[in-house]
Amino acid sequence: MTRFLLRKTPSVFFVLFASSIIAFALPRLAPGDVAVVLAGENPDADTIAAIREQLGLNKSPAVQYFDWIGGLFRGDLGESFLLHRSVASLVSDRIGSTLELAVLSTLFVIAIGAGLGILAGSARVGWVRALLDFTDSLFVAIPSFVVGLGLILVFGVFNRWLPVSGEVGVLHDPAIGIQYLVLPSLALALGPGAVVARFIQTEMATMRKAEFVDLAVSKGASRRRITFRHVFRNSLGSAVVAVGLQIGHVLAGAVVIEAIFARNGLGQLAVSSVQSRDFTVLQVLILGAVFIAVVCQLFTEIILAALDPRIRLGE
Repeated sequence: MTRFLLRKTPSVFFVLFASSIIAFALPRLAPGDVAVVLAGENPDADTIAAIREQLGLNKSPAVQYFDWIGGLFRGDLGESFLLHRSVASLVSDRIGSTLELAVLSTLFVIAIGAGLGILAGSARVGWVRALLDFTDSLFVAIPSFVVGLGLILVFGVFNRWLPVSGEVGVLHDPAIGIQYLVLPSLALALGPGAVVARFIQTEMATMRKAEFVDLAVSKGASRRRITFRHVFRNSLGSAVVAVGLQIGHVLAGAVVIEAIFARNGLGQLAVSSVQSRDFTVLQVLILGAVFIAVVCQLFTEIILAALDPRIRLGE
């Protein structure tokens, strides 16, 4: 396993390096000048120049990039231009909300994907399989914000069963916090969960044609034992890969879902940073999202390598 991780390390560092360049460059490619925003209405050229010098914006892009990267290695994420607070404090104030949403959404993705995938991969009746395929395709096709609005109407407007706006920390009050989390997490998880289900269904259909399944049938093994012990167990590799690939979609969708359900997470911070051109905050959020996605993908590959020795040995 150590050799496997050493082989993966260069690609991880390359992805993070390339992502840091993109995270640094993208906010600066947007039209406008943050110095003009900070200078207020009808600023003169001297005021704008003084602000640019104070913030280091008069330096070349390369110097600004290496100053930023050097700060990251020292643990200094920078300071917000507009809020005059450290980026680390802004992120720490909101990361708990986004982590709660991401964790519960991932659990929903696993539950929905495994449940729908096993049912669709095991269905013997034609109309049942067609119904499950239609449900799966419907979840994949509908955007998460449409699902979120539908859940708000059903569970918050027509039936006041769950809160649809705001949040309460799960660590502060678990019972109430979970109630605020259920709808946004479900809205965020339905699409990725359906994708995972499709992966599992396809892999199970392939595994059912394998010789070891025919051998189990010839020995009189029950259908339930064949499904879970032989077919699904050997389809776990695809399930793990699918869940790992959907982590990025969960992080991306959190921006929209947090806005719909009025959650004060990193997604809302990213939106406000874009609107105000506060790119010191935005570039950290972009790089942080990529870092989390890379770590989740690496963790996925570690699990896959543990399940399949051929991957671990590089065969």
